[in-house]
Amino acid sequence: MSPASAWGCGLPSGSPEHDKVAALDAGADDYVTKPFGMDELLARLRAALRRVAPAPESAVVETPDFAVDLAAKKVSGPDGEVRLTPTEWGLVEVLVRNAGKLVSQRQLLQDVWGPQYGEEANYLRVHMAHIRRKLEPDPSRPRYFITEPGMGYRFEGPVI
Repeated sequence: MSPASAWGCGLPSGSPEHDKVAALDAGADDYVTKPFGMDELLARLRAALRRVAPAPESAVVETPDFAVDLAAKKVSGPDGEVRLTPTEWGLVEVLVRNAGKLVSQRQLLQDVWGPQYGEEANYLRVHMAHIRRKLEPDPSRPRYFITEPGMGYRFEGPVI
């Protein structure tokens, strides 16, 4: 939930009406006075959740050389769809969702292979080489999938 769509609810201990007005004017969306029933509180929370729309996600990240459709789980290049293995897709997705940020080797391994992984850096080297061959214009000089030696990887493209 973004800060702009955060929901506020006041729960005082029997405050006068002017306190209720002040809380609502200060940004609270609702105000419940004690004593209150749990069913009423839960109903108010459900109503608030219905009013909050999820933050839109940029479903397609485009670079000059390829486009990543996060919703459809597809990558397309100048010659059409680029076939990625499930592991390659997992790596691309994590890196693209964290565009511009360093993602540690351990985090990538755990996000893609599972929590029991963390030291298998050779897995990343092999799969990142495959990804670069498929997506980078010059795989020997990567422009989008950058290695930070000993630390992790970074996707340099549009930030989503």
